Amino acid sequence: MSIAKDLGVAADIVLYMKTPPDAATLADIIAKLEDAPTDLVRRDANFAKLGLTDADVQTPAQVIEMLVKHKALLQRPVVVTPTTALVGRPKARITEALRPYA
Repeated sequence: MSIAKDLGVAADIVLYMKTPPDAATLADIIAKLEDAPTDLVRRDANFAKLGLTDADVQTPAQVIEMLVKHKALLQRPVVVTPTTALVGRPKARITEALRPYA
């Protein structure tokens, strides 16, 4: 994550396809999330191919279940700090979230 490096912030980069978050990790992220939990789910061609709709990912429990089953649907980047979590889109949000740690 070049933004963290540019700010001089130590960051752990998790390659979610190799090491997907488990249900407990997703619950921790959602507990800190500044965004709606449903924002963690990508609405892309894969989402449509799976026959999913917004109704399938309305609640935190549904989001967790969906992302455990279909890790490729995790929106990214997700930035997690000791106190907050957010979807890093637009990129300026990443800078805002990490600046206090620089």
